Amino acid sequence: MIDTLFRQVAADRSWNGETQIEILLRYLLRAAGQERHVSPSELTRYLGVSTASTTAIIDRLERSGHVTRVPHPTDRRSVRIVATVASDEEVRKTLGAMHGRMMAAVVDMSPEECAVVIDCLGRLQDALDQVEPHDPPHGDDAALPT
Repeated sequence: MIDTLFRQVAADRSWNGETQIEILLRYLLRAAGQERHVSPSELTRYLGVSTASTTAIIDRLERSGHVTRVPHPTDRRSVRIVATVASDEEVRKTLGAMHGRMMAAVVDMSPEECAVVIDCLGRLQDALDQVEPHDPPHGDDAALPT
């Protein structure tokens, strides 16, 4: 079911695929675990897409049974977006299988090999931490960095 949804959303030019769906569902599930309400406008900011794209994404996820729109408990004008129990189970199953494959890939590594990988990942994380956030260039005349 989620594979079909991934293909459907990937076909939508406003959003590009399964990774973002998984990210969105994990975001909603994490918010639920924190007992935090997620509004459509929060999802728009989080995803970095237009409100129209967010609405289309929510509509598609709602039709597929992955999210529901729930009235906000204190603001009658607002709704919150909630991942369904089925989504939670699907994400856990997908991540569980992925984690199993990841463990199988490294289970036979020696302590020395693990130390090299950990050092490399630490260096990569340090490099990523040094990236300055910035707005991407807009328009056809935006210059590429040289």
